Amino acid sequence: MKEPNSLIVREMVEDDIEHFIRYWVDASPEHLEGMGVDVSKRPTREQVEQLVKSQICLPMEEKKAYFLAWVKNGYPVGSAHVNQIAWGEQAFMHLHLWNSKNRQKGMGCELVKQSLSFFFENLKLKQLFCEPYALNPAPNKTVEKLGFTFVKQHTTIPGASNFEQAVNLWKLTKEQYQKITRLQHHL
Repeated sequence: MKEPNSLIVREMVEDDIEHFIRYWVDASPEHLEGMGVDVSKRPTREQVEQLVKSQICLPMEEKKAYFLAWVKNGYPVGSAHVNQIAWGEQAFMHLHLWNSKNRQKGMGCELVKQSLSFFFENLKLKQLFCEPYALNPAPNKTVEKLGFTFVKQHTTIPGASNFEQAVNLWKLTKEQYQKITRLQHHL
């Protein structure tokens, strides 16, 4: 029997892709802009599907992006993924709770914490970066709370679907990740 409000993280599978697509395609312009997305550059349904399908079946060493599903009570509610992967070195993490009713409830922190082992262990990372829009408080608070180190704020166009914006660069080293893991096991 599942615990009430059970949260798990697993690798994204083909059945999750439609949920991920709907999040991107159906998101309001206001929500996308709040994350730093240029609505005019939003990928199409076909582009999102092709990207995810092309990556989930590849061996770890060949992935350009690695997708995880966030599951609450057996139902996918969000995702984390990394891109800009340098196998055995580093990657950049992206975090998304798909429905506003699940946001600002502490779920994100728990789900990101569970996601870290997939990224560090499966991609053999030495460091993980997160570079959220500086004006989007949720991901910034989440990574800070988990122990990521603030590196700098700078202006850039962080991805193909973004507008130029101020972003906060956060870093978590393998040593910091291992400390978080040790603390988890002692609780």
